[in-house]
Amino acid sequence: MMRLARPFLAPLAALALVGCFGGAKVPPVLLTLSPESAATPQLARTASAGEAVTIDVPVTAKELKSVRVPAQAGPTSIAYVKDLQWVDTPDRLFQQLLAETVTRTTGRVVIDPRQVSLDPGLHVSGVLQRFGYDASEGNVVVIYDGALSTAGGTRVETRRFEARAPADGTAGTVGPALNRAANQVAIEAAKWIGG
Repeated sequence: MMRLARPFLAPLAALALVGCFGGAKVPPVLLTLSPESAATPQLARTASAGEAVTIDVPVTAKELKSVRVPAQAGPTSIAYVKDLQWVDTPDRLFQQLLAETVTRTTGRVVIDPRQVSLDPGLHVSGVLQRFGYDASEGNVVVIYDGALSTAGGTRVETRRFEARAPADGTAGTVGPALNRAANQVAIEAAKWIGG
């Protein structure tokens, strides 16, 4: 029985690899977000009960649950920027950027959502409404609707953060513009969270 199974392993492995990449050519470089705020030399911090911050991965629309970068081609049509791909989905990349920006720009202790049992203090969730290129504007657009609640939900606040940066729709301009716009949103949101 084992001898019959071995000849099928190589074709099955090849099919698995094609499934991972969708049969499409992977760009030579993958895009990520990098924080623009200055790194703090001292990262050892403490927080009293209820003071730590947990930042959830934001909810996103279906077109953002992809490693491809969406381009709004019209009011009801979406394409994707050619030769541009994320290393992970934008919701996860933005969550990581926001957590790092809060760490760098505020005195707050930021914990991973998987560690929320340590301190259910300040909880940040939200919706990443837009995160891509808008052809009609000639800009990338980042819109994040943040929601901040205290432990036990005694206070809830919401706020919209929005940024645009010019780009021409090509991989060479859209990537850097998205990083700038995402950082602008993250810095503004960090001020709100740290306030």
